[in-house]
Amino acid sequence: MTAIHHAAAQGFSSQADTYARGRPDYPAEIDTWLRETVGLSAGRTVVDLGAGTGKFTQLLQPTGATLIAVEPVAQMRAQLASKLPAVQVVEGTAESMPLADASVDAVVCAQAFHWFANTAAMREIRRVLRPGGRLGLIWNVRDESVGWVARLTEIMKPFEGDAPRFHRGDWRKVFPAEGFGPLALTSLPYTHTGAPEQVIVDRVMSVSFIASLQPAQQDAVRQQLHEVIAHDPALKGQDTVSFPYRTEAYCCERLS
Repeated sequence: MTAIHHAAAQGFSSQADTYARGRPDYPAEIDTWLRETVGLSAGRTVVDLGAGTGKFTQLLQPTGATLIAVEPVAQMRAQLASKLPAVQVVEGTAESMPLADASVDAVVCAQAFHWFANTAAMREIRRVLRPGGRLGLIWNVRDESVGWVARLTEIMKPFEGDAPRFHRGDWRKVFPAEGFGPLALTSLPYTHTGAPEQVIVDRVMSVSFIASLQPAQQDAVRQQLHEVIAHDPALKGQDTVSFPYRTEAYCCERLS
């Protein structure tokens, strides 16, 4: 097993429950993207790489494809297996998947690829994909043009450290990747609606480098979040809030 980043190992293992509660879902249109762009259907096999608690895995089920969830963190695997008992769940990393060569038709990574965007991972993904197979990369990106959303980023930023982040764009450096065609982007609007404690507090507290903080630091972050909820004009007194995102879905093909 390849070592995973300390923020992911510690944060995701200690806050698997918070992750499951707070992470947003995905727009309904992602089903069309999975079927038409990634090519999922009955008779196909897809790997959900870095599957976490199965937030995205459950969206793969309606396609009829055979599912394999690969996840290195034991607490995440336990959540996934409990929620989706019909899915095959295996321990593995992007650089070391317990799968045969050319054995799957697609690999998808939701909210995860920035953790392992390196040459070794791309080589391993290419190994398990059949020629013509697809790699799908999906992220829910916060809409920071909204004032209170930008404030949440300000609260989190001091704690980022060296944790890989989507917004830094380092993950793009592996593309163009050997043996793969160009990346194609589909961008979809999405809004996560629910109680502030879920869609704001749980969402932020589930971020790896926040979840791995000492309890006193976590309490301080949580207090700042509650202050935003209590005082921002768009949130104050609201039982239900809408957290705006943009879902970015990328796809490329494994060449022969």
